[in-house]
Amino acid sequence: MHGALPEPDLKRQTILRQARRRFTSEGFAGAKMEAVAREAGVSTATLYAMFAGKSDLFAAVIDDAACEFTAQMMRVFAEERPARDQLTDFAVGYARFMADPFVRSVFRLVMAERPRFRDVAVKFFEKGKSEFGAYVIKVIRDMCDRGELRVEHPSWAAGQLFGMIEHPVFFMPLVTGDEVMPVRAADQIAADAVETFMARYGVVRR
Repeated sequence: MHGALPEPDLKRQTILRQARRRFTSEGFAGAKMEAVAREAGVSTATLYAMFAGKSDLFAAVIDDAACEFTAQMMRVFAEERPARDQLTDFAVGYARFMADPFVRSVFRLVMAERPRFRDVAVKFFEKGKSEFGAYVIKVIRDMCDRGELRVEHPSWAAGQLFGMIEHPVFFMPLVTGDEVMPVRAADQIAADAVETFMARYGVVRR
C-alpha cells in the first residue's frame, strides 16, 4: 500500500516499544532480550540480527524516545500567534508532556544507567535542551522584534519559563518517586507560568 512503512521499520518499532516497556519497568539489568523478542513477536535470532546486543537495543530505545518527545513538542511550536497565546500554547503542551508518568520513567531510566551509558545519556539530555531550548529562545527573540516582549537575555528568560513549569510537574514527582504530586493541574501551572513571564517581560501598549 502506498505510504505504508516498510516491514522492517514496523518490526523495529514493535521491538523498540516492547523493549522500552521492559527497560522502564525492570531496568537495564533486569530486562531480557528473550522476553523482548517474545513480546515483539519475533525470534531471538531476528532481534540479534537487528541489534547486536542489549546495549545496542538500550541505546536505540533511548534515541527513539528522544525523537518521539521532540516530535510531540514540535507540534506545539507550529503556529505564529500573539505573544501570550503562543507562550500559553507552548507552556500547556510542555507542562502536559513533562507531567506524563512515562516521560519521568524514561528520565529515571536514563539517569540510572548514566554511569554505564554516559554518551547515550548526554545525547538524550542535550537533544531536548538544544531543540526545545533553541526554539523557545528563537520565539522570544521574534516576539522582541515584534515589540511584544522586552528581554535582555532571551536564554535566561527561556530558562525561567522552563523552570516555572518543570519544577512542580516534573522534578518534584521525579525526586519523590511520584509520592508528592502538584496540587494544581498541569494546565493551571502553565497558565500561571505565562502570567508571571508576561508580567516580567511583556510590553504594555498604550
